Amino acid sequence: MAQETAAPAVRELIARRSRQHQLNTTVTLGGDDFTLCAHIRVRWLTDDQVKVALACWTVSTDLARYIGGTPPTEAEHRLHPYGTARPDEEFTARVMDHLARCLHALDAPARTRTATSPSRSPSRRRQPRPRRSHDAK
Repeated sequence: MAQETAAPAVRELIARRSRQHQLNTTVTLGGDDFTLCAHIRVRWLTDDQVKVALACWTVSTDLARYIGGTPPTEAEHRLHPYGTARPDEEFTARVMDHLARCLHALDAPARTRTATSPSRSPSRRRQPRPRRSHDAK
C-alpha cells in the first residue's frame, strides 16, 4: 500500500508546496475481496519540513456482500464525518512505517523527519500508571 499508492500521493502533494493550505487526498488499492484506503494530509511546517498525517482502513468487497444484498457503499470509502469509515490504527501504523522508509524520512535527523508513525510517537505512548499506597500489590 505504502509503496504502490501512498508514497506517490505524498510526493505529489509535497510537490504542490502550498504554505497557506493543508493538502489532502484519498487513495485506494483494490484486491479481490477488499479495497485498502488511505487518507493523506500534508502540511508544510518550514521550508524543508512537512508534516504527513495518515489514516488507513479496509473495505470488504467480497462477493458474499453483493449476493447478500449489502454491497459496499460509497460512504464506506470516506472517513467520518463524510462517510462511515473508521481508521484502523494498527494498519495505519504499519503503512506509516513503510511510507517513512519509502520517503527516506527515517534517514533524516529526528528534528527534520517528514513522516513518523503515530503509534511510535513518545507523546502517544501509554505511560505506566503510578502506584498509590492503597493499590493492590
